[in-house]
Amino acid sequence: MNATIYRSAINIAALAGLYLSIAMLIPAFVDLVYGHPDWKVFAVSAFLTGGLCLLTVAATRAGPPPFNRKMGFLLVNLLWFVASLVGTVPFWLSSLDLDFAEALFEGVSAITTTGSTVIVGLDNAPPGILVWRSLLHWLGGIGIVALGLFVMPYLRVGGMSFFKMESSDTTDKPFARIVTFTRAFVFVYVLFTLVCAVTYGALGMNRFDAINHAMSTIATGGFSTHDASFGHYNSLPLLWAASFFMTISSLPFSIMIVLVVRGRLDTLRDPQIIVFLSYLSAFAIAATLYQRLVNGTDMYAALAHSFFTVSSILSTTGFASDDYMLWGEFIVALAFAATFMGGCSGSTAGGMKAYRFIIIFKSIRAGLYGLLYPNAVYSVRYGTTVVDADLQRAVFLFFSTFMVIWAAGSLVMGALGYDMVTAASAVATALANVGAGLGPIIGPAGNFSTLSDPALYLLSLMMLLGRLEVLTLLVILTPVFWKN
Repeated sequence: MNATIYRSAINIAALAGLYLSIAMLIPAFVDLVYGHPDWKVFAVSAFLTGGLCLLTVAATRAGPPPFNRKMGFLLVNLLWFVASLVGTVPFWLSSLDLDFAEALFEGVSAITTTGSTVIVGLDNAPPGILVWRSLLHWLGGIGIVALGLFVMPYLRVGGMSFFKMESSDTTDKPFARIVTFTRAFVFVYVLFTLVCAVTYGALGMNRFDAINHAMSTIATGGFSTHDASFGHYNSLPLLWAASFFMTISSLPFSIMIVLVVRGRLDTLRDPQIIVFLSYLSAFAIAATLYQRLVNGTDMYAALAHSFFTVSSILSTTGFASDDYMLWGEFIVALAFAATFMGGCSGSTAGGMKAYRFIIIFKSIRAGLYGLLYPNAVYSVRYGTTVVDADLQRAVFLFFSTFMVIWAAGSLVMGALGYDMVTAASAVATALANVGAGLGPIIGPAGNFSTLSDPALYLLSLMMLLGRLEVLTLLVILTPVFWKN
């Protein structure tokens, strides 16, 4: 690649870092209002990171190069690395006394909307830190949807969205209609956040908690202002409200935009929406019946907690209402399976995404039919659209790479001294950007504060890999990427 591409990618990433530095003034103001001395931490962090980013922007200023795939891969990786590092600084300098590995883990978890945390004592944490965590979630969610709608389809590593399928002209023009569509997206994203916050407030949360939880919910992040998460409120209506908003946020925002702005209900017939809602309902009903029949739990409470827990895991939000590790082995197995699945493409959710399961299933079925009738031609369809061989190959490449990295990461965690459940679930929850793992250490009743620094560095990398659809990060590590 030529120097112009490097300069332009660094320039854009530094500009994004500058904007994120300016956003630090919001938690600084919150700490100032609440009389907490950490406002100085955010002010210093904003000055240091903002000044460095501003100098980098000035030093790398140049005309933008033609957008190509190499530029796209490099820019996406730089954006997320810079955002992670900038977001880490306030955690590192705050009164929480986190070392760099812990601060980096918290920053990466926040910006990737994973929701895993190393902070203990959230109920008494500085208000500015709580707002910064939620704000990073919320801003990260915007970046995730933007990547899924406009960049990933062009790079052919993800982002099978309704917008791309309905507008054939975006195949070769990844930024077609970007201005109009971005305005509509920001409007819907803000609207959902406000409605969610008002709903939480009406159901018993104070204003501070309602705003923070709304940002985490719509971003499917999972950071809470309490160690017990939603279990702190002991409110079934709140669980139902959160389940609804987490589910809505797991659907493609492109479809939500068309639905809200144009009132087109037919957009809800997208195959991945049907599949996602189907396995969410199936898992939640199965968990409800198990709780009722085996544990003797009240039916309404079992239904509320089951739908909340399943929607929290499948949406990769990571909120908790109870320690589901105590519900029974079947629930633990169900939660582990749900960790990998995720929501829909074009949403803030992580995981493998429903559209990939559709393509994998139909590709396998076509392959089996081909064994019976080798001379026949069987097409793989996503709705009414024929899925070309390149996209099928990309889906299987993602799936196989995801599983290989999960297995390798689990082995490394095991080598660091962790038991199989902790090791396997920690890497799975990081790759899928879910948040909570399994077991007594990192399960829904625990957190990641007791993990060693090497484990935290590994899981930080896994969170970035998962958020960047795995292949986006791996491709820049190949030697051929750096050749002209």
